[in-house]
Amino acid sequence: MEKNMATDEQVYKRAKRAFKLSLPKSSGLVWVLLGLCVIATILSPAFLSQANMTNVFRQIALYGFVSIGMTFVILTKGIDLSVGSIIGVCAVTTALLLGQGWPIALAVPAVLLVGIIMGVISGVGIAVFQIPPFIMTLGMMVMGRGLALTLANGQPISLGSRAMEFSWLGRGMVAGVPVPVIVFALAAAIAFFVLRYTAYGRQVFAVGSNSEAARLSGINVTLVTFSVYVVSAFLAALTALIFVSRLTVGEPTAGTGIELEAIAITVIGGTSLFGGEGGIIGTIIGTAILSVLANIMNLVGISPFTQQIVKGAIIVVAVLYEMLRRRKGRF
Repeated sequence: MEKNMATDEQVYKRAKRAFKLSLPKSSGLVWVLLGLCVIATILSPAFLSQANMTNVFRQIALYGFVSIGMTFVILTKGIDLSVGSIIGVCAVTTALLLGQGWPIALAVPAVLLVGIIMGVISGVGIAVFQIPPFIMTLGMMVMGRGLALTLANGQPISLGSRAMEFSWLGRGMVAGVPVPVIVFALAAAIAFFVLRYTAYGRQVFAVGSNSEAARLSGINVTLVTFSVYVVSAFLAALTALIFVSRLTVGEPTAGTGIELEAIAITVIGGTSLFGGEGGIIGTIIGTAILSVLANIMNLVGISPFTQQIVKGAIIVVAVLYEMLRRRKGRF
């Protein structure tokens, strides 16, 4: 018993240390973000316009939900490639339910439940049957996209007469602040509190840092691993609701490629792909950096195809930096 208690104390100390290590990274990212904003202002005075800034904040919220979920997953040394397909399935489900006359108060929980079920499937495959996260979520990505296309018969589904009724979640404003931004801020605050101040949050860090040590300390590694994929799927489903509300259409290809955006944001934000190190603050700043960078490239007329090259290069550089940092033992 004493040995287990000592191990437990060591695991939690490592978890707290891993969180603290992410704070200097976050402060450095703030300067990067400010530098990008200055560059954007110089390149295009339209960057600081109210309309453009509102668009940037909406974009931050849209990518932010998925990135928060990805942070939980990567902290456990996992990966979730299925979030884009979950968005597609949930977007189509939203349009179908509303088109059939479901009240919004029932349709929203039903869509969130669909997302959770998909997360449960991934979580069981990874945590219980020990399928590698990359393979399991890749399979879910393909199956989910096929399901979305099948449900929609390969065509976008319009909300029709329900469009205005459901548009508030994606287009509404409260005291001049877009509703998606308010919901994102609330989700980020909850995620930060959970990871920083709860036993569950420390367990997430512990599992990613050393799963065997976490197991010896009495942590239910299987349950923690399972839970992060459910969290990720839930936030992807929430993203789908906002996406449909904003565009008033259930698009079966919605969310295509967003998993790569989320991974890039999470890594840029300082969460290690090797697990056990990172946090929500860095993810929020990383989301802002990538959103501002995309906005700059749009304002100066860089093609979406070239933008993909830039974002891919960012992922490679961020991972390379992390590998070099670990190799040299710099924290």
